[in-house]
Amino acid sequence: MSTLPERPKLSRRFRLQFEPAQSRWVLLYPEGMVQLNDSAAEILKRCDGQRSLPDIVTELEQAFNAEGLAPQVQALLEEGQRRGWMD
Repeated sequence: MSTLPERPKLSRRFRLQFEPAQSRWVLLYPEGMVQLNDSAAEILKRCDGQRSLPDIVTELEQAFNAEGLAPQVQALLEEGQRRGWMD
């Protein structure tokens, strides 16, 4: 059973940004940094508190001409929730 909010949003403690020195997207927080793969970054970019999980999935499937992304998106967001990345 998912504990995700209806409209996922990154916690205010984290900042998502592209880090040129790392050549990748990262989540910055006061104690450090989490390096993200491209897929995770694309998902988290859309976690703005405005989009629902189905909206995020639809947007990603359209942007990347893919189908069946819902399980992967949900899994990442649940892991983010567990790690405190989400409000």
